[in-house]
Amino acid sequence: MVDVAAGRPELAGALRDPLSLFDVSGRTAVVTGASGAYGRTISIALGALGCRLLLASGSKEPLDQVAAEVAEAGGTVRTLVRRPETLLDAGDIVGAAVEAFGLPHMLIVASGLNRPAMVDDMAEPDWQAVMDANVRGPWLMAKAFSAAVGDDGRGRKVLFVSSVRGRHGNAAGYSAYCPSKGAVDALTRVLGTEWGPRGITVNAIAPTVFRSALTDWIFRDDERGRAARDRNISRIPLRRLGEPEDLVGISLYLLSPASDFCTGQVVYVDGGYTAG
Repeated sequence: MVDVAAGRPELAGALRDPLSLFDVSGRTAVVTGASGAYGRTISIALGALGCRLLLASGSKEPLDQVAAEVAEAGGTVRTLVRRPETLLDAGDIVGAAVEAFGLPHMLIVASGLNRPAMVDDMAEPDWQAVMDANVRGPWLMAKAFSAAVGDDGRGRKVLFVSSVRGRHGNAAGYSAYCPSKGAVDALTRVLGTEWGPRGITVNAIAPTVFRSALTDWIFRDDERGRAARDRNISRIPLRRLGEPEDLVGISLYLLSPASDFCTGQVVYVDGGYTAG
């Protein structure tokens, strides 16, 4: 029986010290895709807040650079270079975090892939590669995280990276990418429901176009970049594209005790794109 009069004692000080809800110091985070634009940004932010991080990526030199930035920001960091030939290293990644820091508190799956091509021209292996990276990879990472924490789930956080393309189509050859992000949205809802009784929250952020190595061409001041930029901005009420830093605030909310009653949600960080 639930004692409805008992409330949540751990929240008693929230009104007098609201920022305590966002305290993640001393917590351990596993970040995949850590050398990408979002992975790097959230890793540095968590490091600055006193987290211990296991960073995983398939690219050693960029990963080492991110690790140095995290350490400079004040975080404790370990790295693991993913084997490029397989996704079946999820257990190794989570296991490395457990070995270094104990049971992880947070999982951030920031890895992903896109290979745009019109459906008539797209090779099946390319379609499958996008689905493997964007759906199978997050599923495997979540499964490994769940196995590691077991029944000790209260306060544990899983954060996926979806996209507005999980909700909206795209005429530019996204017949793999859009379905893969729609699957991430569904996985978020399913795991949020399945793991709720264990106290694990599962949420996703869904950005529109933001600055990264993959979208750098859109930000360039040439004819192709300007045309794509203008086309995208015309559909965004805030009239600009995103920066990786735009994703930090909502991510910290979803990774901190502030979001303990929020799970199974896909949160759009898109300048209003999906509102219109």
